[in-house]
Amino acid sequence: MRTRRDFLRVSAASAAFSVAGPVSQIMAEPRVKTAHILTGFTAGLPDAVARLLADEMKPYATSIVVEPRPGASGRVAVEAVKAAPPDGSVILFAPTGFLTLFPHTHKTLRYEPRDFVPVSTVASFAAALTIGPRVPGEVRTLADFVLWCRANAKDATYGTPGIGTSLHLTGAALGRAAGFEFLHVPYQGRAAIQDLLKGEIASAIMPIDSSLGLVQSGKLRAVATTGSTRSPFLPDVPTLLEAGYPLLKDVTWFGFFVPAKTPPDVVEDLNGAIQAALRTSRMESSLAKLSVEIDAIAMDKFAQLLASESARWRGIVQATEYSPQD
Repeated sequence: MRTRRDFLRVSAASAAFSVAGPVSQIMAEPRVKTAHILTGFTAGLPDAVARLLADEMKPYATSIVVEPRPGASGRVAVEAVKAAPPDGSVILFAPTGFLTLFPHTHKTLRYEPRDFVPVSTVASFAAALTIGPRVPGEVRTLADFVLWCRANAKDATYGTPGIGTSLHLTGAALGRAAGFEFLHVPYQGRAAIQDLLKGEIASAIMPIDSSLGLVQSGKLRAVATTGSTRSPFLPDVPTLLEAGYPLLKDVTWFGFFVPAKTPPDVVEDLNGAIQAALRTSRMESSLAKLSVEIDAIAMDKFAQLLASESARWRGIVQATEYSPQD
């Protein structure tokens, strides 16, 4: 499902490539024999998106292999791509937070943003603040929930996928902005949703797809989403911005990166294959089933996005007094 946000989207990129011709004409033969797309995650949403894209990017390489490289919160994959030959054969598929958030939440990193060339974003998704049975049923809005948290300080908890994630910091920033102590409970992966259902925590801030079915069935209540605009998957749920918190936003972009010094023509060919893949009806419908929106930003705008997001997260990390970890 295509959206229009603050930056140039796939329409502009599509126009540029339509002038040059289909990607199959741009690349008379595949750029590389075998391309490896590295992700920092095991089976799950990022892996599923990467595999869908790989199936549609055949003009770029004779064979495209998706390789999960989990470890160190995804940093193992990032480091592997940094060390790879800059010839377009090894590609990183990762959330932009690896380059915009991690530099501010980790004391030391074995890579820097300048070690990579940003090629294109492909998709974005927001998170949802959901509440469960620990919170009384009459609490239906974010304003209601804030009042409840102020009156029930010991129960004002929220789960996320881990310490130092953008979702953790978004919750911390919300607590500070709303004037209550919001206790963070970190989990591995999406396990927070199970404890939310059991009433062991009051709320969770997680990607929308992790709780969408439970919200639609009435087992959980979504009181806010974290995007710039309302999610098409939860159109009746206001954003944190709408709810009166204009500085709180958390959109996760997933994109492709290659090692620094990769030749510009290789980068352009890879970008062309990505844009062509995103224009297929199969890709759009498949991503919609995963509650993910196509959100492709042109290469020059992608670099601008990384810079602005890095500055924004630096401010949030400082405002929440988060201490960087090793």
